[in-house]
Amino acid sequence: MLDLKYVRDHLEDVDLMLANRNMAEADRRDLLGKFRDLDQKRRALLGEVEALKARRNQVNEEITALKKNGRPAEELIDRMKTVSARIKELDPAANLVEEEERALLLTIPNRPDESVPVGPDDSANLEVRRWLDPPQFPFPPQNHWELGENLMDFTRAGKISGSRFAVLAGGAARLTRALMNFMLEMHVGRHGYREIWPPCLINSDSMRGTGQLPKFAGDSFKIENSDYWLAPTAEVPVTNLHRDEILEAGQLPISYTAYTPCFRAEAGAAGRDTRGLIRVHQFDKVELVKFTRPEDSLDALEQLTGHAEEVLRQLKLPYRVVCLSTGDMGFASAKTYDLEVWLPGPGLYREISSCSCFTDFQARRANIRFRRAKGAKPEFVHTLNGSGLAIGRTLAAVLENYQNPDGTVTVPEALRPFMGGQELIEN
Repeated sequence: MLDLKYVRDHLEDVDLMLANRNMAEADRRDLLGKFRDLDQKRRALLGEVEALKARRNQVNEEITALKKNGRPAEELIDRMKTVSARIKELDPAANLVEEEERALLLTIPNRPDESVPVGPDDSANLEVRRWLDPPQFPFPPQNHWELGENLMDFTRAGKISGSRFAVLAGGAARLTRALMNFMLEMHVGRHGYREIWPPCLINSDSMRGTGQLPKFAGDSFKIENSDYWLAPTAEVPVTNLHRDEILEAGQLPISYTAYTPCFRAEAGAAGRDTRGLIRVHQFDKVELVKFTRPEDSLDALEQLTGHAEEVLRQLKLPYRVVCLSTGDMGFASAKTYDLEVWLPGPGLYREISSCSCFTDFQARRANIRFRRAKGAKPEFVHTLNGSGLAIGRTLAAVLENYQNPDGTVTVPEALRPFMGGQELIEN
């Protein structure tokens, strides 16, 4: 959430930011017009309430003085009853307008960092670097779902749950477990993250704290007759570990990693990625989450992105890093790098990780602060997160990049210790 005072004092800048984020002019005019009206109404109500309370305090002192001197105070007391009644009437009205204004602020996206390319969509994304050339096969490479006919059962998954689910078996199931352990061991042992195993059922306050609510309610699974949601990503429960807390500067930076199953109601554009593991309703992910001081967050983004890249490097998977444009980046993000892995089957790069800096946007919503020194005024931390990595998509990339002419798949060397030394997956 953006700072109320910033929005109030920089409406033109906010309007330009929303335009750069590809919001239509009519929608911007409506949003900022509502904000202006609510803010003026709230300030007018608060001004009247504060003036009445100041008057009440002053008259109470006068009444006390009259009674102390034995003089009648009934007229002032009657007058104050009218003032108190008016305050009682205005207080809830001011609170209601304040709630409406906060609800409106929750719908305004974060401000992109100055280094983010400006553009309407992914056509303006900026490629930062590549690692490894795509492999050349002496045979037509297959898609991962073609390689794994006996390893991935979408038909029986559909019987159990419906479309966009998968049952993994044999080597695919074992490889998935190996990938999870490999990623966690790397981030804990090599990169210094603390491992967290969080709940997957989370409440609305947690969803609101990281920006999933109210904007993305339709993209998530809600548990009927409860305040529980299925976690869309470990970002939500792990970031909310410190909701409503004041940290000490010496605790920062804090780095967490967590594995969670993830659940997404919205599974992409109609007719796109309907086969395979790229867009499914349930998937597995290892997440990286950081809390930093404001001045350190952009450097921390580079570090976190590098940690996600190291997984791909150890697996020897070709990839590229792309800086997302203002029109393509997420609602809560101030800057995002996407890691895109090469998939030989379709012959293209596909996102396998998004690494983002949210500045104080999430921390302001979740009320996560820190003190620079004893007695200092608390400030909002900066939060960051990224996939390190999406396990299903990594599985697809391994199957496709390590495929052999006979349909078998060579196990990457980095994963063999996590698979009991197994070197080959047979269909």
